Amino acid sequence: MPSLFSSKTQRSPLLLAWLTALWLGTLCNWPLWKALLALPETGSPRGLLFMLAFAGIITGVLASILSLAAWRRVIKPVAALLLISAAAGAHFMGTYGVVIDDTMIVNVLQTDARETRDLLSLRMLVTLVLLAGLPAVYLWRTSLASLGFGRQLLRNLVGVLLGLALAVALLMACFADMASTMRNHKSLRYLINPLNSYYALGQVAFKKSSKPRGPPQIVAADAMLAARPDGRKPPLLLLVVGETARAMNFSLNGYARATNPELAKLDVLSFRDVTSCGTSTAASLPCMFSHLGREQYGNSKDVHQENLLDALQRAGLAVLWLDNQSGCKGICERVPNAMAHIAASGAPTLPEALCNGPECLDGALLHGLDQRLEALPAERRAKGVVLVLHQMGSHGPAYYKRSPADLKPFQPECKTNVLQQCDPQQLVNAYDNSIVYADHVLAQAIAWLQQKTSGFDPTLLYLSDHGESLGENNLYLHGMPYAFAPREQTHIPMVLWLPGTGSAIDRGCMRAKIEQPLSHDHLFHSVLGLLGVQASIYKADRDFFAGCKQGQ
Repeated sequence: MPSLFSSKTQRSPLLLAWLTALWLGTLCNWPLWKALLALPETGSPRGLLFMLAFAGIITGVLASILSLAAWRRVIKPVAALLLISAAAGAHFMGTYGVVIDDTMIVNVLQTDARETRDLLSLRMLVTLVLLAGLPAVYLWRTSLASLGFGRQLLRNLVGVLLGLALAVALLMACFADMASTMRNHKSLRYLINPLNSYYALGQVAFKKSSKPRGPPQIVAADAMLAARPDGRKPPLLLLVVGETARAMNFSLNGYARATNPELAKLDVLSFRDVTSCGTSTAASLPCMFSHLGREQYGNSKDVHQENLLDALQRAGLAVLWLDNQSGCKGICERVPNAMAHIAASGAPTLPEALCNGPECLDGALLHGLDQRLEALPAERRAKGVVLVLHQMGSHGPAYYKRSPADLKPFQPECKTNVLQQCDPQQLVNAYDNSIVYADHVLAQAIAWLQQKTSGFDPTLLYLSDHGESLGENNLYLHGMPYAFAPREQTHIPMVLWLPGTGSAIDRGCMRAKIEQPLSHDHLFHSVLGLLGVQASIYKADRDFFAGCKQGQ
């Protein structure tokens, strides 16, 4: 009797479609089953029956979809694609506790080679081999029967209807449990593999196609600099955009470990209650530089608009974006910009201690900064300068790569990107070391600004794009949908440095605001206010410098 796994026996393409659906709906969804088993609702025989029905529903839907592709020359490549994407999704969801939605897909599409290397691991290879490689071998070794077009079409339509019937019947049988579970645990819908990835990809494609073509809508068309008081020097703002830094790991905010030893000596102001407008770089960066604020921006993503940098440049200021990450997400397209790993013209070659090819420590952002400043148009520099430094910061999962060997006070540290395999304390050590290095870079940046006080009124403003999960509730990294993202991913540090004398901002006034709830929504309007940019779009109630300017 021929075996199901015999490569010599010809199989129906429809059978292959259903076998693939069964594999995807059960084994490839192990992160979903793990999440369900952790819920109190499934700790009973009824809960286990619900999980079986859930698996059947997913299998039925996938079988219905794959039945449409159950043609002799089509089913193998389609099934292989689904297996690979499902295996990859299972690895990342199961290893890091992330979910897959449209924001996560954008993150994937914008990931550069450096970030990709940090995500590769032996565990990922094993997962891909077991969940995709083994069934793919069976797929390609299986000989498929050739039926007439009419017969195959009829079989495929029957397969579609049977899949739908199975899914609907099981859904009706467990509707009460399904409705309750999905209502109370909305994140589960983003674990349904691989439907989550393709649904999210479709959302991204739709949003991209719906964006208007052509130049962005002008923001702050009337932006202009207010007259500078006699004797007041032009402003120099060093705006440092941190990466993946969470406020709770800053000793400036009360963290028990000395993660900010250098900033603590510089009398900086650390704001304690600051919230990000996203949980990923792709979401937060465009939002924080927009004038809209998180809620309005979230409802206007299909509108292509200018941002803070455009407004500052239109007002006549010199603007430069310097990047040590995977790009500015479109923010810096219309202003001068550069990558940190490419040395400034006239500056010494970047030392190997800072850069290994295009992968650099954040100290590279400060290398040749004098030359970058001098390269900006003189007529703009005379009005004021804004330098934006986009850090690599504490980007995971390879936290140990974000700090040099001589600035790792917390040992031993986790040196793998499979964070679940790390000792929890070693994982925190590696992350905290990256915060210590960020502290060092900011202190160096302040030292550079102190050298500019003869010609400028300097200010440093640092804030992170989002936070990070380090294993709390079995979550790692970031990117959870904002509606149910944990505080670890949205509570961010914000640090302000002002010179001891000559600043346009009253330090005492700002110190009184360090406990005030703030967010990325304040950035656009606060920077306009700080630099004296007048525009009808400016909102004083979102300017955290309002009321603290000398002479007000």
